[in-house]
Amino acid sequence: MTEDRLTIRDVERLAAGPSSEVRAETAAKVASEYSRMSLTQSELELAQDIFRLMVNDAEMRVREALSINLKSTPLLPRDIAMTLAKDVDDVSVPMLRASDVLTTEDLIEIVQSQSPEKQQAIASRKTLHADVADALVESGEQSVVAKLVSNPGAHLTEPCIHRVVDRFGDVEAIQEPLIKRPILPVTVAERLVTKVASHLRGELLSRHKISPDLATDLILQSRERATVGLAMGASDDEVEALVGQLANNDRLTPSLVLRGICMGNLKFFEHALARMAGVPVANTRLLVHDQSGAGIDTLSQRAEFPAAILPAIKAAVLVVDETDFDGRPGEAERYSRRIIERVLTQYESLDVEFESDDLEYLLTKLGQLPAAGDRVH
Repeated sequence: MTEDRLTIRDVERLAAGPSSEVRAETAAKVASEYSRMSLTQSELELAQDIFRLMVNDAEMRVREALSINLKSTPLLPRDIAMTLAKDVDDVSVPMLRASDVLTTEDLIEIVQSQSPEKQQAIASRKTLHADVADALVESGEQSVVAKLVSNPGAHLTEPCIHRVVDRFGDVEAIQEPLIKRPILPVTVAERLVTKVASHLRGELLSRHKISPDLATDLILQSRERATVGLAMGASDDEVEALVGQLANNDRLTPSLVLRGICMGNLKFFEHALARMAGVPVANTRLLVHDQSGAGIDTLSQRAEFPAAILPAIKAAVLVVDETDFDGRPGEAERYSRRIIERVLTQYESLDVEFESDDLEYLLTKLGQLPAAGDRVH
């Protein structure tokens, strides 16, 4: 062997306890030679023995030299790769970014138990299995997830991307790389339309083929959610003022009234319906809770509501009348869910199949119902 090749002298230099500088140089030499895959079998085994000694070296620069020079070596024993990958960040990062020796399970273990720097390194790998991406989304901080969604080699499933939006959908540092991904599920793109700033919305629409009409609808839906949310817990005077403002700006619509009652906001529903029907609020309340249902029929006709949404309104009012709202954590969501479930039940006789209890889905479907909807009682 030439002096550039691994020799017994290298082992002797390590055994003689040289300085950390010499050990680091030897580590780099042995690792570089090993990575060329030009060693004999006995030399490979000798090099691996040296690595197993050096991964425990007290001097970080020695271990770092190993990681840098072994990161792309496909024949590296997994136990050596894992020891380096679990080391301090300066040692582990090169291995975590590049080593194909590490398995999906290895990477998930490190994601779940190690530092943000290690998660960042894993998120930037050239290719990344979907299971590893899922683990990063669940446990990674904002900067880690931003790195992940910016990585075109990361396999992000549709549920995974929805989880990203759940956690960081309002963060522009996440929104922008999501929008720039080559493929973005339309369900995700539609959610982002209502979240992103105007300078990103245009790019989202052009890249992922969302029609301007759909974008407008989604933005209006988002505005309606926020409006009804603002009215939650407000006084009668405050709700009356809000309804008046909405009416004066042509934003008091049947879908907004339906959304109000489906979210369990009876006060907003009554004030809005009273305004649209031209009936005093006190009278509206009596008519809304008329057990025969004739009162709602009359109010809806005066308000010129589409016939298809009348069964939904009646079903929602019935649930509100039958259910106490106790204000416990999460009760608002459970309350709304019970209302929507009852509404869906009312439409079974129309042979309309709903596959989701989501309010947006419900409202969209209600808008597509035939005029025969007013036959359901």
